[in-house]
Amino acid sequence: MAEAAPSPSLPQSAAKPLSAPQKALRKLGLVRAIDLALHLPLRYEDETRITRLADAREGESVQIEGTVTGCEVVQRPRRQLLVTLDDGSATCTLRFFSFYPSHQKTLSVGARIRARGELRGGLLGWTMMHPSFRVASGELPDALTPVYPTSAGLPQAYLRRAVQAALQRADLSDTVPPEALAECPGLRLPGQGCPWSLREALQFLHHPAPDVPLAALEDRSHPAWQRLKAEELLAQQLSQYRAKQERAGLRAPALPSRPGGLHEQLLAALPFPLTAAQRRVGEEIARDLARTVPMHRLLQGDVGSGKTVVAALAAAVAIDAGWQCALMAPTEILAEQHFAKLVGWLQPLLEPLGQEVAWLTGSQKKKDRAEMLARIETGRAALVVGTHAVIQEQVRFHKLALAIIDEQHRFGVAQRLALREKMQGTGLEPHLLMMSATPIPRTLAMSYYADLDVSTIDELPPGRTPIVTKLLADSRRDELIERLRRQVAEGRQVYWVCPLIEDSEALDLSNATATHAELSAAMDGLVGADGSPVLVGLLHSRMPPAEKKAVMALFSQGVMGVLVSTTVIEVGVDVPNASLMVIEHAERFGLSQLHQLRGRVGRGTAASVCLLLYSPDENGRVSPTARERLRAMVETNDGFEIARRDLDIRGPGEFLGARQSGSPLLRFADLATDSHLLEWAREWAPRVLDQWPDLAHKHLDRWLGGKSDYLKA
Repeated sequence: MAEAAPSPSLPQSAAKPLSAPQKALRKLGLVRAIDLALHLPLRYEDETRITRLADAREGESVQIEGTVTGCEVVQRPRRQLLVTLDDGSATCTLRFFSFYPSHQKTLSVGARIRARGELRGGLLGWTMMHPSFRVASGELPDALTPVYPTSAGLPQAYLRRAVQAALQRADLSDTVPPEALAECPGLRLPGQGCPWSLREALQFLHHPAPDVPLAALEDRSHPAWQRLKAEELLAQQLSQYRAKQERAGLRAPALPSRPGGLHEQLLAALPFPLTAAQRRVGEEIARDLARTVPMHRLLQGDVGSGKTVVAALAAAVAIDAGWQCALMAPTEILAEQHFAKLVGWLQPLLEPLGQEVAWLTGSQKKKDRAEMLARIETGRAALVVGTHAVIQEQVRFHKLALAIIDEQHRFGVAQRLALREKMQGTGLEPHLLMMSATPIPRTLAMSYYADLDVSTIDELPPGRTPIVTKLLADSRRDELIERLRRQVAEGRQVYWVCPLIEDSEALDLSNATATHAELSAAMDGLVGADGSPVLVGLLHSRMPPAEKKAVMALFSQGVMGVLVSTTVIEVGVDVPNASLMVIEHAERFGLSQLHQLRGRVGRGTAASVCLLLYSPDENGRVSPTARERLRAMVETNDGFEIARRDLDIRGPGEFLGARQSGSPLLRFADLATDSHLLEWAREWAPRVLDQWPDLAHKHLDRWLGGKSDYLKA
């Protein structure tokens, strides 16, 4: 119910200036006619009927029609426009706190108006706050009115016209073979012979009849919704299988393991035996590396399961075959942890060969960086460990054969592609090993990783102690600090994690600097088990790299008793003597992040505890989502169960970090409720690709456009 909008036709030429609504359309990604056709309503408003005020009920959203009998601007208690509407059975006050002169003109005394909004009852009669309204003219619509997701500068009226025009222009011919549709569940209404076509489904969802049960539209169980979800899942599976086919046609260097080679030398030199799970996944990776088809494998394992040593063994195979390996991590702290371990394991074996493990980050001094770049280009650097600096243009590898990406979901797809492109010009692709401490639930793996081989380390090394997780309200902070004093006096070490490093107007949270000062005062005069004063350190992302390194070294060596930190210690930090983790404002963290942080303790033989310090609101409550996360942390240490619950709470987009990656998210399908459609799409995608390649190409273009290229990463 807005005023008439200008024509929504998109400009044909890039040179033609865009109007504000056209710019807003493009910002939403609504460029092609099919994009608009697939831009479905968030909800619907029923403007097909008029409700008499005498028949209305409190709290109902209704449309009323009547004559304006009063229209005035009042200043108290604040400036507002009050309009009285009489429908012949009763009166209703329309109240506007935001209004324009045009509103007053339309709502002048004597005008016949239709208004729609939620009715509230009071001592003075019915009221509607900020209702939508229009002049009462013309027939009532015969379908529900769609309300679309939109943005600033894009009125609903304009968007409705644009969508309607797109439905006429877009090619909505079926791209799913009839044979596949016949086996797809849920596409028919009871008694209906044929499944809904795409055109029928879209027309219906944009303009459903008023007698359709709103519940079936809202929970997306209606056959029209099922048709769209099936199409979307099929497009996603087609793109995954096509990427897998294309990858099968590429060539990578064959890297066979040889008896007595670097791989076996490293195994013999390790100060600990591998677990059965580590041996199993190591063999899976070695088999892949020996083939000329590029490996595309995800190595997943819970926090502390020993993924780095498996990566080191894979790197040893590549180096032994005469090639280079690159390992990229999302943060400098994590990259440095990897570097320290890999230097310890591999450097003694590489030195006799005239090779080394190299270190490359953006914070290096110019001279050191230039020296590393030269060693990488000549091949002296057999293994290069670093942050995103590894993929920068000036980094030229001599012979790169294996790319290892840790915490792969933290990188954008474009960054992963850039690392693979380091072999351009050779006609070969590097083998790709991605690692993640966030296990992938089965439904997510079926959907987003259909083209990926997955290896899972499903056991922890012996000697790890279970971590006890407890909730503690912030009101008991003083008790907690006293407990910390006792732990530290006994020689234990403590992490205290804060979500912010400076005050935020939006979030009333303690910052790391203030907490550091508070804990320093609390530990003042305290002596540790070795008789030396207890040090309290501070670590956050804005510190210079050298300072971060110095703080971490003091904590790792046991010199520092308490480390106050932001989430820079989320992954990779390994201090066996640290046995207590405090996470402040735990209700603000995501579930996988809480699990990662918890994994920083429990790495030695001492009993370890993770305390989730939460701050309820003034009513003593936390949000339902935060409550679910905290409950999951207390109930299980199992990373796979954590991952499953995290997917339930956050959905696949947030879980994968896919919003910043360019990877196409599922807009309509829900992996939790649509597994039957996913199974159908998985079964039919290879058959459609093989038997109906033209339809498959058209289907992918419709649903993904250029985004399917990202799936090659």
